[in-house]
Amino acid sequence: MIKPIKIFFRGYKAYSLSFPIVTLMIVLTFILGGYSTQAYAQEISPQEIEQFKKLPKSQQQALAQTMGVDFATLEKQLKASGKTGGQSAKTETFPRGTQFDAEGNPTSEEESEELEDSEELKPFGYDVFANSPQTFAPMMDIAIPADYIIGPGDKISIQVFGKEKDELELTVNREGQIIFPSHGPFTVSGLSFNEMKRLLTARIKEKVIGVDVVVGIASLRSMRVFVLGDAHKPGPYTLSSLSSITHAIFAAGGISDIGSLRNIQLKRAGKLVTTLDLYDLLIKGDSRSDVLLQSGDVIFIAPKGNAISVEGEVRRPAIYELSQNESFNDVLAMSGGLLPTAFAKTTRVERYNQDSLRTVVDIDLTNINDLAKKAQAGDAVYVMKAAEMFEQSITVIGAVTRPGKYQWQAGQRITDIFPNIDSHLLQSADLNYSIVVREIDIARNIEILQFDLAKAISAPKSKDNIVLQGNDKILVFANIIKLIDSKISLDSLAFTQDNLAKKEQQLAKEKYKKKQFWLKYGDSEQIDQLDSEEAAAAKLVEQSIAQFSGGELEEELDLKELTLFSRQRLLMPIIEKLKRQGKSGQPIQLVEADGEVKFPGIYPLAKNARISDLIAAAGGLTESAYVVRAEVSRNQIINHRAQQTSIMFSLSAALAGDEKDNVLLSSKDRLNIHQIPAWSENNVVELRGEFVFPGKYTVRRGESLADLITKAGGFTKFAHQDGSVFTRVQLREIEQQNLLKLTADLRIEMASKSMTDQNYSQSYAEVQQMLADMANVQPVGRLVIDLPRVVDNKNYDVLLEGGDVLYVPTMKNSINVVGQVQVTSSHVYDVNLSADDYLAQSGGSKKRADEDRIYIISANGSIKMMESGNWFSSDAGDSLKSGDTIVVPLDAEYMNNLALWTSVTGIIYNSAVAIAAISGI
Repeated sequence: MIKPIKIFFRGYKAYSLSFPIVTLMIVLTFILGGYSTQAYAQEISPQEIEQFKKLPKSQQQALAQTMGVDFATLEKQLKASGKTGGQSAKTETFPRGTQFDAEGNPTSEEESEELEDSEELKPFGYDVFANSPQTFAPMMDIAIPADYIIGPGDKISIQVFGKEKDELELTVNREGQIIFPSHGPFTVSGLSFNEMKRLLTARIKEKVIGVDVVVGIASLRSMRVFVLGDAHKPGPYTLSSLSSITHAIFAAGGISDIGSLRNIQLKRAGKLVTTLDLYDLLIKGDSRSDVLLQSGDVIFIAPKGNAISVEGEVRRPAIYELSQNESFNDVLAMSGGLLPTAFAKTTRVERYNQDSLRTVVDIDLTNINDLAKKAQAGDAVYVMKAAEMFEQSITVIGAVTRPGKYQWQAGQRITDIFPNIDSHLLQSADLNYSIVVREIDIARNIEILQFDLAKAISAPKSKDNIVLQGNDKILVFANIIKLIDSKISLDSLAFTQDNLAKKEQQLAKEKYKKKQFWLKYGDSEQIDQLDSEEAAAAKLVEQSIAQFSGGELEEELDLKELTLFSRQRLLMPIIEKLKRQGKSGQPIQLVEADGEVKFPGIYPLAKNARISDLIAAAGGLTESAYVVRAEVSRNQIINHRAQQTSIMFSLSAALAGDEKDNVLLSSKDRLNIHQIPAWSENNVVELRGEFVFPGKYTVRRGESLADLITKAGGFTKFAHQDGSVFTRVQLREIEQQNLLKLTADLRIEMASKSMTDQNYSQSYAEVQQMLADMANVQPVGRLVIDLPRVVDNKNYDVLLEGGDVLYVPTMKNSINVVGQVQVTSSHVYDVNLSADDYLAQSGGSKKRADEDRIYIISANGSIKMMESGNWFSSDAGDSLKSGDTIVVPLDAEYMNNLALWTSVTGIIYNSAVAIAAISGI
């Protein structure tokens, strides 16, 4: 007969099977494998041992018997690894504040943050029961309370010493007595622990004279209690006689989500003994209601009552359970009180009215009457945050060592905030121009007060040592160095720093490659040298910045930190505020400084500011400023019409303090400082190559190239004047812009071709190579000149500019052939050879060559197109000169008829020829 049976495998899962008994025996034989039970028990994995620990002893025996394991052997393994009966010997500890998931596993910091962000408001107190119930089981080795009631099952230890010595361990029987062998029974049930000790000590001393008695409890009895109601796992539990109500709740896994923490009833023999409010224990630490249990007690957990939620600036935001007649003062106490950031005067309470609609009630948590108001079920309390504004403080911003908020006191001055320059200001601080931003009305309109920080500190009684008011803001600017080019902006500074960083990265890569090479071949001297070079390269950026700034910057000074406190950055919000503040009848309080000042631009009009104040705000005059005369342009409303007037004054007198010239400024005044007539910076021009005296020369305005060549002593006898290269900075910039535009046009043309021309087959690699070739082209800024004509003909001359460079190479008796030829090469110049001969000597043109567009780049940079056949005639050699370059371009058909490719190849070849000529000097 086939009967369904259940088989337990190692996972303790029961499988119902139906097969003959013979088959079952075969399967069991296969599973057990002929091993003895002892041998099998030794093979139980640590994971299975841990699962055995979680089971009661009776279930351990049953499961071991089902698995065919010797329980005695298994019990030894359990004792070796920890306690039996489901108690683990090792308890893993976690740092304080560790959060756990639903399965009790610790979460990472990232997961904890996500849980905190995603979790909503939680009911208060229920997380106490999240840990394992065993954690809260009463210990057996603690001191016995004096009021502990003795009952059947307790074991009493009695030690007698003195005239007689005896040591006994007696169990309280069901009649409540302990049987003393020498003195008979003593009734102790129902007595407290102290009463029992006094009774036994007195009785034994009465019967035996001259002895002392020590009475204690050897072991406690067990008792059975019931945890009912809305517990997590309601039912009967066997606990120690020292267990209280909370121990029983923890043994039952805590309180369910709908159970009450404030209405936990202890019933004994059907009568209510006490009611436990866990809020008293959790919030106040009051455990008076947590009484000890007796056998047969019932702990009944009632359903949750009315609730109120508290959010916002409280110490313990949560959902709280209300008892009867609790006020907002009680709710505030439950939530731990207000945070210092709370705005308690207006606290929003959302509640349901009689029509079941939500309403909003504002209460003042600082008012006794509002705190005494009764909280209602379903109330949602939102304690709002106080404003971030500071009252009666001084704010310090800019190039100072300790920016931030400072306390304001009546009569406080600038020197109270900055008593010392060295300890309170950065090295880059501008000591001649600082401002105070002051609010003048309730609308937070502002006015500007300007002061000289150096004068305020050096002369505390001067007008620059301004008396401060509450909420004033002090701005101290960085004294950014004056760059060579006054047009260079902050963006240019950032661009320079980025270029320096790129240069440093490039050098680092080269050093790394070299170091890897020498590490491979084991040259220690080269490695040491590279290490020293790397240390030196670490200062490249700081040194380059110092060179760029004329050496005025310290090496450790970061350029970005310097620009952080610049006038442009710090004044921007103030200027925008003053613009918004202006209206009809209240002109915008802004002025402008232009011309020969260090920092031209728009500045806030300070109170009672004059010409000298605006010049100080603009960083002072440059060395080229014309101090004899300056001009202020002013807009005035005359007869309801705007008119512009000009005020001429002596700048030197204004700076000297003459009130007649030191004009009082008005809204939107524009100060223009002129440059000294015929002023010019030192214009340096360089001569390189075959000059008698090559080098750098300072030229005056209007000086010509021929004059400079004469000053340099003329040319040497080896000079190749026809191969000269003349470069100019301005032309280099224009050429760079043209290259960028041409690259963009080429990119657009190729993209258009790929979308509109179905026959377009240019590969992505070729396109990228073309664009890379354009990106690698170095602008030369060459001005094509006929140098022999410049020297011989005064009417054909070049006026020099700063940065011009003239390269005159050594005479080269060669012809170069480049482009789409078999072999790019150079040939000795022969007056009898034609261009065709030189092409033949280079192997002839390639298949992709455009033979109809071959051209010549002369040594002086001019281009000659070979449009006629004269180039290939026998007398064509007369048209070629030493140093010329024959260029065979690529046929545009091979580039899918890209119209711009011809221009691109021409620029690449021309630039390469010019650079080759310069490099050869």
